[in-house]
Amino acid sequence: MGAFHAYDIRGIYNVDFDREVAYKVGYFIPELLDTDKVLVGRDCRVSSPEIHEWLVKGINDAGADVYDLGLSSTPMVYFGTAKRGFKASVQITASHNPREYNGMKVSRENALPVGLDSGLGQIQAWIEEGRPTPVAECRGKVIPMDIHDEYVGFLRGYMSDISGIKVAFDLSNGMACLFAHEIFGESPAYIFDEIDGSFPNHEPNPLIHKNVEPLEALVSETGADVGVIYDGDADRVMFVDDKARFISPDLIIGVLGKYFIGERGEKGIVLQDIRSSKAVGEYLQPMGGEMQTWKVGRAFAARKLRELDGVWGGELAGHYYFRDFFYSDSGMLASILVLRIVASLKAQGTTLSELIDSIATYRNSGEINFRIEDKKGAMDALRELFTASETPTAVMDFDGYRVEFPEWWFNIRPSNTEPYLRFICEATSDELLKEKIEAARKLFVEKFDAKL
Repeated sequence: MGAFHAYDIRGIYNVDFDREVAYKVGYFIPELLDTDKVLVGRDCRVSSPEIHEWLVKGINDAGADVYDLGLSSTPMVYFGTAKRGFKASVQITASHNPREYNGMKVSRENALPVGLDSGLGQIQAWIEEGRPTPVAECRGKVIPMDIHDEYVGFLRGYMSDISGIKVAFDLSNGMACLFAHEIFGESPAYIFDEIDGSFPNHEPNPLIHKNVEPLEALVSETGADVGVIYDGDADRVMFVDDKARFISPDLIIGVLGKYFIGERGEKGIVLQDIRSSKAVGEYLQPMGGEMQTWKVGRAFAARKLRELDGVWGGELAGHYYFRDFFYSDSGMLASILVLRIVASLKAQGTTLSELIDSIATYRNSGEINFRIEDKKGAMDALRELFTASETPTAVMDFDGYRVEFPEWWFNIRPSNTEPYLRFICEATSDELLKEKIEAARKLFVEKFDAKL
């Protein structure tokens, strides 16, 4: 079973997991989370109906009821979980992965994520040891549940007048199609706005640049002030500025300060992941944002934001978390807030690109992947190499290493699922950035036989 990961269950359907695994996950969830009712939603992938059928059968056979949302975005499941007081929920989705993938995101009370270290590992162990799944004397039932209007009403509470800006949307043929026209109306330009789980236009992953190119073209063609693109299950969102440039998602953490601190005056803790640009904190701290850095992934970020009672947070992958949204992530809510900010900027004679340029004061390598078997040895060697000649100003040793120096920093972290090390470096100049990237590459190739 190669589908159990740190954050969720995910893989190629009928290769990494199958309907029997879906059934057993469903069967064991009520016991794991001590509940007799489970909220279930699903995305539009071709395999989602079959997974849904067997997941629901497992939950019912365990004696628990299923409250069935039908087609849903992942954030709508989070909303229903927390708002309606469910102790367990499952969204059937593979998020941004290609069409042949699918999976399950499990949440507990208050929409807190269930990861490998907080419950999924126990289910995996029960399945692997062949624990029996006898049908309960009183099987559960399936209860259809519709919270669409309630969720849309919640989101609309954050809308402002955006009639003064031009907006371009790429809905990626995914679950954002359930809401975008209803929330934003027909004035924006839309592409790929019909639900299609075969994703005929591009993979639903905005972090791969070729998938954003149609949106960049649409922004240029329409003269839009901003472009918006969601992933497959609409828990992530990314943006293109008025110059048709893709915006690094971590910088949007800084942009959101215009709303939370600038408009609402809500100073407090802001969470970023360990890969985020140093520029984000340098932009927000003078405004009153207290930056905290933590591990990558919702299973860690949502819990940490709640623990810290942070105002908002975000990740390089395009997840944005909000205290207002049960400390969970919503691509739709993040986009509403960014459009609100862009409209306000334009009313003041400023563009989104100008704001981004004022935040992005460093040169960034982007994430570089090295295929290395001895991941721990290579990480330690890189840390020793760079700290031997320069004293760091900060060292973080969770989720790999982040080591900061006066004019540059790097993060090196292992992939949870593949023999890769992921390297990010940021510096005050192109020359310094190139020097550090080359030093890391040389070390990994010569001493660890790395492949790019």
